[in-house]
Amino acid sequence: MKLLRGTIFGACAFFILGWLFWGILLMDFSANNYNTDVYLPDNEMIWWALILSNLVFALLQTLFLKWGQAKTWTDGVKIGALFGVLYALTTDLGIYSMTNILLNVWAIVVDALAYAVITGITGIIIVLTWGKGE
Repeated sequence: MKLLRGTIFGACAFFILGWLFWGILLMDFSANNYNTDVYLPDNEMIWWALILSNLVFALLQTLFLKWGQAKTWTDGVKIGALFGVLYALTTDLGIYSMTNILLNVWAIVVDALAYAVITGITGIIIVLTWGKGE
């Protein structure tokens, strides 16, 4: 049950926080530091893939938190933020090394920090949805 609850609540949190951070708060930064020509227009987004991506990412973070034996909200934020930074650095450095999507190193730094905040908050949500005694 922990995995299922963590995955569902985590995916919802990722979706909402991703929209808030990348869709609103970092929109201007992204326009200036990412090659936005590769983005699909909003009306052409492939929603099933976005939803599945959020579910898989939430499952991965839920497993990371479970294996890290997170029990409190502070465990959730610490382990969650570490997970996010490592994930972002892995993908962003790979993308930066082989494409022209990320236009500079600041794009990597800001993205890693955004992931730290988002996965930290999501880590709290996942741990709190587990309940006690399971």
